[in-house]
Amino acid sequence: MEVKAIEQAVQTLKSRVPAQLASPVIGIVCGSGLGTLADDLDSRFEIDYAEIPGFAESGVSGHKSKLAFGFLGKDIKVPVVCMLGRFHMYEGWTASQTIFPIRTMAHLGIDSIIITNAAGSLNPQIPSGTIVSVHDHIAFPGLTSENPLKGPLVPIQTPALKKTTPEPPQPPRFLPQSDAHNFDLRLLAHRAAHKIGLSKDAVVEGTYCWVTGPTYETPAEGRLLRQAGADVVGMSTIPEVIAAHHAGVKVLVLSLVTNLVVIPESYPSAKAIVEAELNGTPPPVYKKSEVVSHMEVLEEGQKKAQDMRRLVSEVIESRARSQGLV
Repeated sequence: MEVKAIEQAVQTLKSRVPAQLASPVIGIVCGSGLGTLADDLDSRFEIDYAEIPGFAESGVSGHKSKLAFGFLGKDIKVPVVCMLGRFHMYEGWTASQTIFPIRTMAHLGIDSIIITNAAGSLNPQIPSGTIVSVHDHIAFPGLTSENPLKGPLVPIQTPALKKTTPEPPQPPRFLPQSDAHNFDLRLLAHRAAHKIGLSKDAVVEGTYCWVTGPTYETPAEGRLLRQAGADVVGMSTIPEVIAAHHAGVKVLVLSLVTNLVVIPESYPSAKAIVEAELNGTPPPVYKKSEVVSHMEVLEEGQKKAQDMRRLVSEVIESRARSQGLV
């Protein structure tokens, strides 16, 4: 049963992690190329996923397979836990396996979680290098058959849930999603961006669309997602959002745009070229289609890693101060 597996993972971490670090108040998920977010941790302690019962392995370039514990912040030291690498369903993991670390962190006692990712932009007004503070999401796999809460209701009782009422209810069978992305945390993110001196357009708001991958979108798929109202698209994050929200943990998603989804205005016409050849007229110019690569994603992530590190650190410190978490 998953509850017992979570308990085993928590017991393992409590026994292995130094006592002063073993009760983090904020969690962080580091996306592709953003693993350096944990480099600012004081008293850093790492543990391999392979040593934690129930954890899978991340096999994607740009992701490690470790949990990192430590203190983050300049003015106050906030105990945090970072996932240095996540699990993706396209690697073959089930939805419940991808959210197991989130549920484990929730049982460790985190109040909030900051989930980062690398994403492709569907919106011409959001260029590469922009950080998107996600205010809503579209979960195409979740609308069909891959919702991470599918299956028996897991009777979890996290510290965050226990704060809600004197006698907290079991997590709901039918979880509302209209409040999944916490407004107060988004407010802190935009205040933090101003405080650390990022430009006005460096951080914007938008809607994230989750697809399973591992293929990048076709032009037709890109148009569909854009028309559905998505600003950015990626292959992760939303199962983690749903699991954290289900556990009563406040959620902030920061998506770093690392590439533009290829959505040409028109397709090169093979028929037009052949007709021109038959008519003896100059054929239309054929332009090779653009492609996206994972290397491009990692390189853009590395370019903006410092901005993300500063932003996340400031949000964490502000959250801890405002909520009296330390």
